[in-house]
Order: sequence, then C-alpha cells, then structure tokens
Amino acid sequence: MRSFLLAMLCMIASPSFADCVCACMNGDVVPLCESAIDLEPICAPRICPLTTPSIEPINPPTLAPLGTQNCSQQQVYNESSGQYEWQQVCY
Repeated sequence: MRSFLLAMLCMIASPSFADCVCACMNGDVVPLCESAIDLEPICAPRICPLTTPSIEPINPPTLAPLGTQNCSQQQVYNESSGQYEWQQVCY
C-alpha cells in the first residue's frame, strides 16, 4: 500500500508541462510547446537579448500540424550558442 501511495505522489509531483519551455522569440519571452495540447507554462518576466536584423528564410509550403492554424519563421534565442536562430513556429 505504501509503495502505491509513493508512486501516486511521484506522478502528481512531476511537472505537467515537460514538453514546453519558456524561450526568447523575436525579443519577447513566450512559451514554446512540442504539441498543441500541452499546457503552456507561465513564463517569468526576463530581459531577452535584442534580435539582430536578418532576412527571413524562404519558407517552403507545409501543412500546419493538428491543433494549429498556421506556421511562420520566427527568430528563437538559442541559449547554448548565445544567438537567435530562425525556426518554424506553429500556432
């Protein structure tokens, strides 16, 4: 019985939005999720680096994933490289 309660407690204590992260996109902090049905986290305010001016890459026509309406290229800050990178973001 105790192991069952411990297992239930571990499941409840685990984060429910593990597939979502708060990231800098075009100079603003926004939640980015892997799936449209994931719960978006509440992002703490922080100062994002300024975006460098660059030309948006040509976006090949693609279908938006289920749960989203359209996709576009956005500049997303990569913390490991310290630079903004163009990525396709669907919403």
